[in-house]
Amino acid sequence: MLEFTFLGTSSGIPTLQRNVSALAIKRKGTKSWCLVDCGEGTQQQLLRTSYSLTHLDTIFISHVHGDHCYGLPGLVATTAMTGRTEPLRIVAPYGVKEFLLNAMKYTDMHISYDVEFISSEESKNILVDSNFEVTPCTLSHRVPSYGYQFKEIVNEAKLDVNKLIEDKIPQGPLWGRIVKEDIIKLENGSELKSSDYILKPRKPLGVIVGGDNDTPELLNESASNIEVLIHEATYCQDVHLKVGPKSQHSDAARVAKFANSAKIKNLILTHFSARYHKSTNTTVNAIDNLEKDAKKHYHGPLFLAKDFDHFSLDNNGKLFLIE
Repeated sequence: MLEFTFLGTSSGIPTLQRNVSALAIKRKGTKSWCLVDCGEGTQQQLLRTSYSLTHLDTIFISHVHGDHCYGLPGLVATTAMTGRTEPLRIVAPYGVKEFLLNAMKYTDMHISYDVEFISSEESKNILVDSNFEVTPCTLSHRVPSYGYQFKEIVNEAKLDVNKLIEDKIPQGPLWGRIVKEDIIKLENGSELKSSDYILKPRKPLGVIVGGDNDTPELLNESASNIEVLIHEATYCQDVHLKVGPKSQHSDAARVAKFANSAKIKNLILTHFSARYHKSTNTTVNAIDNLEKDAKKHYHGPLFLAKDFDHFSLDNNGKLFLIE
């Protein structure tokens, strides 16, 4: 099972209800976690969650715009103040590295651990402990922008207990050997093939966390075998037409059309323009407008993320919003 928590869901600037972009993701039952984007104020948002900077494994930054990375220097400095000594990896486009190195240099930042930079432009597959394989996905925005496909690593070998009992294989050390050895010779001279008693590993779960992107179709190949797409929907369709293509953002309808055509099981929209507010009788730019646009085109489970929404993705690919 996977878990992820939205720490910021606003685009460009924070609002009273929404901070700027950040998302925490982890495998259930593990302390290690990853952060995707780190807008200003992210470390303060973390104080309202159970995520600990001590167990932060890797930070993934989609692009150099401030609402996605201005919180990085503060978070890196605070992590040092916790006494961390383990290296911290940051996967990001080149510009983010220069931004952080200059912040560290000119603010006399004292870091008690090594910061290891990995270029999004040059990386293919990044291993995160034994939990994830993460692949950068090239997107389309005003600056180099990347999404990240998180693919769960599943390598557990499970015994087919029913078949073992059916074949009268006595429980004990022999069952343990079946997991470790390919062929087992028994005292009576017969042999057991372990493959006859090992269940196939379940399908690994996959999630794409998109950065800013005006062309969802760029994710077509990466999205062919995932359970959840998390993608920006900065505008509703009519506002997007007024704004024009220069912003190089997506609207809810376009993302929904793509998700439906790609047969993605679950869609979460985020990164909403600050103009959108909770719906009331007098609200012109209601957040509901985004949902209405998306529902015209996407027919699976649809969520519009709010700050501190916590999701759980079970082993069958079903997504739950944990209240």
